[in-house]
Amino acid sequence: MRFVKETLLVSVLFLVEGQMPWFQPTPRITRSPQAILVLGGEPIRERFAAQFAKEHPELPIFVSSGSPEAYARYVFEQAGIDPQRITLDYRATDTVTNFTTMLDTLSDRQIKSVYLLTSDFHMPRAQLIGSIVLGSQGITMHPIVIPSQHDSESAFKSVRDGVRSVLWLVTGSTLQ
Repeated sequence: MRFVKETLLVSVLFLVEGQMPWFQPTPRITRSPQAILVLGGEPIRERFAAQFAKEHPELPIFVSSGSPEAYARYVFEQAGIDPQRITLDYRATDTVTNFTTMLDTLSDRQIKSVYLLTSDFHMPRAQLIGSIVLGSQGITMHPIVIPSQHDSESAFKSVRDGVRSVLWLVTGSTLQ
């Protein structure tokens, strides 16, 4: 068990320093986003996404484990968003699985760049996880912060989920 802990610690340290030979961080190449990825968790995120989607009518919208389906569809319908643009996916149970469950969907559609929509308090952790999971397939993110009244998340959550993301890359398991 000590070996596993030490390996994880070294992996995280190397990741932070950008020295993991098998991990290629998200390229610095700026690509135009090809989709909108919304991380569920609060109804405000769908409402914000619906308004944002009106400004980007050519982009498909992926909502990962958001509000109940009937409500989410209602929000987008009220904003005049074509239902064909919307994919609601309810496989994720947390922020790490928001990304791991959507990766194949995005890759299958050859999406290499997304607008990432989530709340301000959640964005730092989401960007860390996304850079590991999506970055492993060369998918770039353009963060769009949704204002909230929440306090910032603890650094512990980011470190914990960063480690879980690296473990997912190596093992295919998120260790929930």
